[in-house]
Amino acid sequence: MGRIKRLAVIFATMFKIGLFTFGGGWSIIAQIQNEFVDRRGWMTEEQIVDFMSLARSFPGIMIINMSVFCGCAMEGPAGAVVAAAGLSLPALLAIAVVTYFYSSLRDNVIVARMLTGVRSVVIPIIISASLKLKKTAVQSWISWVLLLAAFFVCVFTNTNKLLIVIVALAAGLLIWRGEISDDLS
Repeated sequence: MGRIKRLAVIFATMFKIGLFTFGGGWSIIAQIQNEFVDRRGWMTEEQIVDFMSLARSFPGIMIINMSVFCGCAMEGPAGAVVAAAGLSLPALLAIAVVTYFYSSLRDNVIVARMLTGVRSVVIPIIISASLKLKKTAVQSWISWVLLLAAFFVCVFTNTNKLLIVIVALAAGLLIWRGEISDDLS
């Protein structure tokens, strides 16, 4: 496949994901994982987990960061641009339409009920994506300790999520340097 055609496919795939995925970044990650890993074989689950970790660590919108990393991994800077444009264009168009018709939509009972239905299916999508990504993200006992600690800190405290990511980053560096052993034996 030629480079231009591959860029067009990346744009179209990201446009489709942006158009048909509701519920924010985590449900979009599930669709990226499905399209790029399961369906097309463009990436590995480990790459998705790594890019997701990086995307959360950088400033800006996590899912746009994720699309930039994925696009760049596939086709360099041009891939990053078309992936980000493809993912964000449906939202920009939807916002433009909603803004134009806002006064007639804001009190529409049918629209409110439709959105209630969409919101109710987001949690299973996020849980499904998490379970798929768990295989590559949690591979040792120390990973489980970090996962459980982060979960409890997130659920039971108001700790800034960036601080949790920084602590996990530091723990990962200590494990890599061998100062914390992740060997069960």
